[in-house]
Amino acid sequence: MATVNMASAASTFFITPSPSTTTKSTSPNFITFPRNNPNHRRLVVRAEDAAAPPAAPAVGATTAAPAKPPPIGPKRGTKVKILRKESYWFKGIGSVVAVDQDPNTRYPVVVRFTKVNYNNVSTNNYALDEIQEVA
Repeated sequence: MATVNMASAASTFFITPSPSTTTKSTSPNFITFPRNNPNHRRLVVRAEDAAAPPAAPAVGATTAAPAKPPPIGPKRGTKVKILRKESYWFKGIGSVVAVDQDPNTRYPVVVRFTKVNYNNVSTNNYALDEIQEVA
């Protein structure tokens, strides 16, 4: 179902306290709901113009893109040994499925195992200090 986000519009809307059928208004921004004719259904919306776009940078100016930080954790497909003692796969070996590169993530490494646990689950997330790469 499609939705429209009016908050993202670069305009401000006002609803006039008393709807009028005239085309002139003291305010350049208004919404009218004419009530004189029940068969006449019309919604008029006026909005102020968006702010002017920012000035273009100088032709000779170059902006250096910030360098990407080095990747966190093991690469995808790497075999790892689990060091978390309370894990079902403790001292087991699994392969890395994905690593979340956000430094604030508590358990960024997703590991998949061939053996399933008692809930029929074969993946789990681990912290970087809870896994060890296996050659």
